[in-house]
Amino acid sequence: MEERLQNILARAGVASRRGAAEIVKAGRVRVDGAVVMEPGCRVDAEHARITVDFEPIQAAERKRTIALYKPVGVLSTMSDPFGGTTVHDLVKDKIKERLVPVGRLDKDSEGLLLMTNDGDLALRLTHPRYEHEKTYVVKVAGRWSEDKLRILRGPVEMPDGYVTRPVPVEVLSPTRNNVTILEFRLKEGRKRQIRYMCSAAHLVVLELKRTAIGALCLDPRMKPGEWREIQSDKI
Repeated sequence: MEERLQNILARAGVASRRGAAEIVKAGRVRVDGAVVMEPGCRVDAEHARITVDFEPIQAAERKRTIALYKPVGVLSTMSDPFGGTTVHDLVKDKIKERLVPVGRLDKDSEGLLLMTNDGDLALRLTHPRYEHEKTYVVKVAGRWSEDKLRILRGPVEMPDGYVTRPVPVEVLSPTRNNVTILEFRLKEGRKRQIRYMCSAAHLVVLELKRTAIGALCLDPRMKPGEWREIQSDKI
């Protein structure tokens, strides 16, 4: 697949994208033996021979993204100084690329978590300005009333003083034995936000599962700990 020359150099660790552009403009880069001075020139990164100052660049790691079904009890981090199991532990023996989790899903929660080595994709999915909606199915315990639904829909003040924006919350199943199943759709990503929202309504979270990020849904055939490849343009 072809991409801009300056991006290829940046991914290979030659320089930042801006720095790579300057290197190209200086005539220091050759593609298949020919000097190229246009940073935006599209090049087949997999097959072209690219050199900087006559030295071949190291092959850049191919972009890869997976959708992981994170189990309860697993940390959404690359490592844990206390020896806990992380999402990196779940994939490291089968995936050679260094994939990092996109965003967070707390230890006590399960569900859809993306892992990628595509920095542009990670930024697009986590930066607040893009407001990617995330869907959660939450099982709560406590006496139910319509007033509690009003509280959950917010705004709700978090322990740190932050006030959440109103959130679409729907009841997915009628209450049985004081247990209700709810669906939350959040565009914010405050740590443990749903749990604090439920606490404000005097409800206890029994189970919390993320079922979708934007239009990408958790594959119902997947089991906790399993993952599948995702094309970045499908997210």
